[in-house]
This record gives sequence, structure tokens and C-alpha cells, in this order.
Amino acid sequence: MTDAVISLTAITASKNVQEKLSRLGINNELDLMLHLPIRYEDETHLFPINDAPQGQVVQVEGEIVHNEVVMRPRRQLVCQVEDSSGILVMRFLNFYGSQIKAYAVGKRVRLLGEIRSGFFGVEMVHPKCRIVHKDEPLESAMTPVYPTTAGLTQKTLGKLIEQVLSHAQNAQNFAETLPEKIITQYQLAGFKDSVSYLHHPPPDASVDALQARTHPAWHRVKFDELLAQQLSMRLHYRQRRSRIAPALTKKSKKSALSKALLKQFAFKLTAAQKKVSAEISRDLTMPHPMQRLLQGDVGSGKTIVAALAALQAIENGYQVAMMAPTEILAEQHFQKLFAWFEPLDITVVWLSGSQKKKQRQAALAEIESGGAMLAVGTHALFQEQVLFHQLGLAIIDEQHRFGVHQRLALRMKGMLSDTVPHQLMMSATPIPRTLSMSYFADLDVSVIDELPPGRAPVVTKLIADNRRDEIIMRIQQACHQGRQVYWVCPLIEESETLQLQTAMETYDNLSQTFPDLKVGLVHGRLPTQEKSAMMTQFKQGEIQLLIATTVIEVGVDVPNASLMVIENAERMGLSQLHQLRGRVGRGSDASVCILMYQKPLSEIARKRLKIIYEHSDGFEIARQDLHIRGPGEFLGARQSGVPMLRFADLEQDGELLHAAQTAADDMLQHFPELAQRHIQRWLGEKTEYLRV
Repeated sequence: MTDAVISLTAITASKNVQEKLSRLGINNELDLMLHLPIRYEDETHLFPINDAPQGQVVQVEGEIVHNEVVMRPRRQLVCQVEDSSGILVMRFLNFYGSQIKAYAVGKRVRLLGEIRSGFFGVEMVHPKCRIVHKDEPLESAMTPVYPTTAGLTQKTLGKLIEQVLSHAQNAQNFAETLPEKIITQYQLAGFKDSVSYLHHPPPDASVDALQARTHPAWHRVKFDELLAQQLSMRLHYRQRRSRIAPALTKKSKKSALSKALLKQFAFKLTAAQKKVSAEISRDLTMPHPMQRLLQGDVGSGKTIVAALAALQAIENGYQVAMMAPTEILAEQHFQKLFAWFEPLDITVVWLSGSQKKKQRQAALAEIESGGAMLAVGTHALFQEQVLFHQLGLAIIDEQHRFGVHQRLALRMKGMLSDTVPHQLMMSATPIPRTLSMSYFADLDVSVIDELPPGRAPVVTKLIADNRRDEIIMRIQQACHQGRQVYWVCPLIEESETLQLQTAMETYDNLSQTFPDLKVGLVHGRLPTQEKSAMMTQFKQGEIQLLIATTVIEVGVDVPNASLMVIENAERMGLSQLHQLRGRVGRGSDASVCILMYQKPLSEIARKRLKIIYEHSDGFEIARQDLHIRGPGEFLGARQSGVPMLRFADLEQDGELLHAAQTAADDMLQHFPELAQRHIQRWLGEKTEYLRV
């Protein structure tokens, strides 16, 4: 397909236009051809002004009978347009002086926009407006509207796309990349016909089917996009499995270390923990690198599963690195794993960017010599000066918070000649199934789908901030009963625009409100040692009420904390609220999470609070969150390398995704050349993003 990918220079000589196209991700003729409309304008017929329906985009035509610039309530251009049925007001809030002259009395205009009742009567605000002659013919088909950027008009973009489409008729751009078998099996429209239809829908096309993207032409385009993603991820998955990794077999004394670790606990592993541990253990025995994502809701016991995986590597003489995105979380892991592994005579070291030079040098020396079998830390673990003696397993917690290159850098630490370490990624943000199938198809996924027994469910309450006195009383009661409380604030500095209570102010106010309680404060800008000391005091029960920002979102485990107040909960995302709520309910006592909100609530905030109030299952919350926000925030830093879907919608197109998965395996097995051509068409150079 080399002759198919023609550069932008061949399409337009203008460097300025090329730069703007590049901003839209258009770098060649093929990109232009697949730059499909976001919507369509129906300029194929006119409505009489008095018969035009309100609340939808319509086209009317008439003569301008009045034109003036009014100054109230703000400067605006107001014109009256009249046809034989009535008068409509055309209003521009932002306008040029040339428009005042252009829309002079007596001019005939054709307007496209939404009609609604306004201050001046029935009106259109900022309609698409063309000066026309009487009896000028209407458009013969719907007008496509393309995604564009500043300085690149629809007219210029449409002309370039038209040029490419006429050239593409005789080029390879329209060639089929799907075998006839797949087209027939999934009842797909032809590629050429689909793309042509979407750029040039005929006069009788269904506007609703095109706008809703349910038309067979959209069906084909979305299938192709999902298929390219699946093909690429499966190929890279196979590629990774062809690499060599240390086979970390189970030793005959079976895991005397694992047995010794489990003996330390007063509880048994859940069935789900045993199942995922077996999956991970089996992967570690293979001579190719494990690339597994361990998912589990808040408090499901992922750390124990990770510890058992670490012991399997250590028993084989290999080191383990465990990386977490924040110092609080990394230090929590270090303290927990140190307490578990020290009785097993395993050296665990801590590495962070804020360590004193002497401590850091000692930790680096232990890692390089192989004396330390487990290194726990933040992104400091993949810095240049960190040299592992023999790294066999990299564990990455809250993996979505790390970029592709950061994860790769940690894994490169274990490169010994041709071998690479195994990689276990963990996430307490449950990933909806369709998202997992699409953006995590290159990983094996294990799910801990049950919580340990004895955990009391957390009761969630929604309380408006004008009932703050009731909340103060609840805190007093909880602390006097020997319990501990979190109070979470979103900001640490005053912000007039957001008008949020700050952690600093809240700390001062609550310290005065509760003179008999020990109140602590922790936020992201505290020096690491102070932060660590504060968390230790809270964990040991010396602090009863902890004022905190969202730095405590993950990893903090204080079983005696049974009440949490989240201030301005309406400002936070569902995933964050669910993570925060998971900091309580970690003991056997009944726990409560109070979501305090400010009125009035926006529609989205109302939806979010309703979801978190009604659901405690992280996977259901994640599914509904995906519906509200789309996939971007679930992917986190991962999306620095992953091309987002442009046309397919995971919520609506779940069945298409299933079909694309099956078709991808079929094509890789029976039609490998077509598979490569299909990937090249849809992803081009982006296929490199999955190297990690």
C-alpha cells in the first residue's frame, strides 16, 4: 500500500494549511479520507418561518427588513428576516463591522440554525447565514460538518477531502482489507461504499441514522477501527510472548516462604485471591514475560497476592521491584511488606526521591549487590543510577497513573542480555469489561471479585453543607467512642473561583471546634517525613481526626477509622469518591462515609452522587462512570501512547467489539497479509505504541 499513502504536500502546497491539518492528526491522503463528519446539516429544504419547529436545527429564507446594533443587555447585531409567513430575528453577540454592511436591509438570506423564543421574539442566535438570490436552488444532499481547528474553514477542509476522494477512486486507498469471509459473516457494507456514503450522503439518507451513527456505513467504519485496534494489540501481545523471561518455577519445598507468610495472618485467602494467585504463579513459571493486570476493588486484598508473587521470584533467586505512584502509597506498601518479609529473613529496601543522600546510597548499594531482594518505591526506582543485580519481577501499583515510558523504563532495569522481567500491574480502579477488552486487550487480566469476610459494608450518606452541625456531632460521637475520622478536602489553597473550603482552613476551624481531640493535617505539599510521621500517628491512634486532601485516596489502611467526611463531593469523580470511601470499612465496625455537597448541583454532579450513593460495587460504578465520561480518564497516563477510538463508542458498540475480537483472531490465523494492511490503514505509525 505504499502508493496509497500520499503526503500532504501532494494535496496542498500551503505550509500553513499543512500545519493546521497536522494539528487534526491528518498527515497524508489516507488520513484525510478517514477524516469523517461529526454531524450533518440538512440544507436540502426550507421551512416557512411560522411553520419551522422550535428546538431543532432548520433552514429558513427571507429578506432582511430591519438591521441595527443594540447595546442592551450587551452590544449585539439584531436583524429581522421576513418571508411570506412571518418574521424571525437573527441575532449575533459577536460580529464584525463588515457583517453590519453585509446584512443590510433588502438583502435575501438563507439561515440554518435552531429556532427558539427569545427576548426579541422568535429568533436564531449565530445561525449559519448565506446571502442568496431569489429562487436560488437548494443543496441536493446533506452537508457534512468536519472536525476542524482554528483557521481551517469547513470550505477548505471539504475541498481537500473532495480532492482526495476523487483521486482515491483509482488508488489503493479504497481497496478492501477484509476477506470476503469476514464481510459476509458480519454482514458488513463495502469499505469504499461506506466511506463515500459518509462523505456524500444522498438526499434520501436518514438524518437520524447518520447523526446517531447507526447507519450500516458507520457500522462498517466502527468495525474496521475496532478490528485494527484488536489486531495490533494481539500482534504485540504475541511479540512480547516471544521474548525470554526467567522461568520462576515453584520450588519443591513449596514455597516454604509463601507458607510462612500465610501463617502470619489470622485469616485465610478468599477463593478469588487463591484463583488469581494461581493464575499469576502459572505465568511466572513460563519462559516468556508475564504481562498481567490484577484488578480488585478497594480492600479486596491485592497486596497479599502481589506479595505471594514476589516470594515466588525471590525463591528462584531473583529480585522484585514494587513501584507506586505516590510516596504515601509506596511507603504504606514498604511498611506492610517489611513487616511481612522481615520474619522470613528477606531484605526489603525503600527508595524515594525525597530520601536523604546517605539512606539513598545505602539502598542503591543493597539493590545493586543483590542483598535486597525486594525494592519498594516511587518513580525513583527507574532512575538511571538504580542498578538491579537480577530483577525477575516488576510490580506496578495503580498502573494507570504511570506513563507507558515509565513502565518500560522499570522493565528495562531487568534486561539481562535477551531476558526481560515479568510484569504484574495492579489497579484498584475497576475497569469496565468493554474498556478492558478494547484498551487492555494486550494484557492478561485477573480479577479479585470478592471482599474478605468480616468487612462491614460502608453506609453512604448524602448531606448538604448547610447541615454541617449534624456532621460535627457525628464526629464528636465517633471519636468519643474510640473511633477515628477522616475529613477530606479537595484543595489546600484558597480559590475564589471554586469557592471550596481548604484543608488549611478546615484544620484551623475543626481544631478550635474540637479542643479535646487530637487533630492532624496531611496534604501533598507537606515534606515527606512530616507526611509519614502524621500517617503513622493516625495509624497508631494518636490522632483522632485527620484532615486530608486526596493524597489518602489509595493505599491508606487504618482499620479503626470508621467515619469519613468528603467535603465538596460534587466536585470529585466517581472513581476518586469510590477510592476515598474505601479508606473506611477496613475493620469489623460499621462504617459511614458522608458525602457533603454544595447546592445547587449540576446535572452531572447529581448523577455522580446518585450512582455512588446507590452502588458499592466498584465494577458497576466504573461501568456507569464510563457511560458518563468516556474512556479517557480510566486509561490515565496509559493514553500517552494509546490512540483513542475516534468513531466507535464502547458503551454503544459492545457487540461490535466482541465481533472484532473474534475476527482479529481469524484474520491473524488465516489472512495475515490483509491483517497487516488493515492495521497500516487505520493505525499507520501508531502501531509502535504497544511495544511496552
